[in-house]
Amino acid sequence: MEASPAAAVSDSGGRRLPRTLHPVAWWVWALALATAVSRTDNPLLLFLVLAVLGYVVTARRTQAPWARGFKYYLYLALTVVAIRILFRAVFATGITPRDHFLFSLPHIPTPDWYAGIRIGGPVSLEALLSSATDGLRLACMMCCIGAANTLANPKRALRVLPGALYELGVAVTVAISVAPQLVQSVQRVARAKKLRATRTRGMRALRGIVVPVLEDALERSLRLAAAMDSRGYGRTGTATRRSRRVTGALMLLGMCGLCAGAYGLLDATAPALLGLPAMGAGAVLCVAGLRLGGRRVTRTVYRPDPWALPEWAVAGSGVLSAVLLFSNLGYDPAQLNPTYYPLTWPDLPLVPTAAILFAGAAGFLAPPPSPAQRATTP
Repeated sequence: MEASPAAAVSDSGGRRLPRTLHPVAWWVWALALATAVSRTDNPLLLFLVLAVLGYVVTARRTQAPWARGFKYYLYLALTVVAIRILFRAVFATGITPRDHFLFSLPHIPTPDWYAGIRIGGPVSLEALLSSATDGLRLACMMCCIGAANTLANPKRALRVLPGALYELGVAVTVAISVAPQLVQSVQRVARAKKLRATRTRGMRALRGIVVPVLEDALERSLRLAAAMDSRGYGRTGTATRRSRRVTGALMLLGMCGLCAGAYGLLDATAPALLGLPAMGAGAVLCVAGLRLGGRRVTRTVYRPDPWALPEWAVAGSGVLSAVLLFSNLGYDPAQLNPTYYPLTWPDLPLVPTAAILFAGAAGFLAPPPSPAQRATTP
């Protein structure tokens, strides 16, 4: 099939042409950055990750309705941090005499079989800062997923999945697209309420938003099911019983090899064969199973999304940041997890900072998004 004209990355004058980046590139970048976030709870690095996400989303989001929904993920992240702090304050444990005392909550005595859990009591500054940092790390990981949902169209990623994973990919794609669709529904309902000059507040206003949003989500699900049925979803090609058994055996052995390889890499006392050799063998078996299982699914793609140099650059910037944070090269690993006992200002290590900033290079490595196509009135 002839390549799409959108695959061109520059015109005759050397300028990059606007086009939509491959959705898998954005997901690889976001997941790699979330992996890097899981390595640290340094608040300075976590705030830097949020700044990088905000810059990339602002610079490379499209005109799609869900592309304006990153702020909702930020609200959800703030909610996660607040809940984490609240739980740490209520279940106050580990308070030492050297902590900076802030206030005290009413203490509720617990039975003997509930030993180890303390409800209420004194709350210290160190405990709240520690819980806020833990919540901030989870919030950053959620914002990474939110950035991927904002920048990439999850339905377009379904077209590049192997044939053997097509049905599973449909379920995953529908699940991932729930958040963008909810954001789009909330925006439409809020716009309609504003046009009608509705001034209700409180629980009545919440009911007026939740019910239309749920109704819209149900209607979208029914339309999606009808579209999948009209396009012949679930039809498979010819596949013998022997080929199905061979495919299942290859996938099962491949997954066992990947699990054994991951265990060998994480456990330093494991035999050498349980490391990279087992993971490589498992990957080969999985690829063979996917290729064999994909023969029974017949589908075509119209104008496939190109995978060119910008896609490699964006995905590589995220993967490199995760590799640098897991390699422990050029910095002290203790700087990634500062302690609050005693209470000191955390350090800002140079290499992890550069790694996160390099992930932010995706904001200009990716081509500018395609402008919105609007119909003109004759």
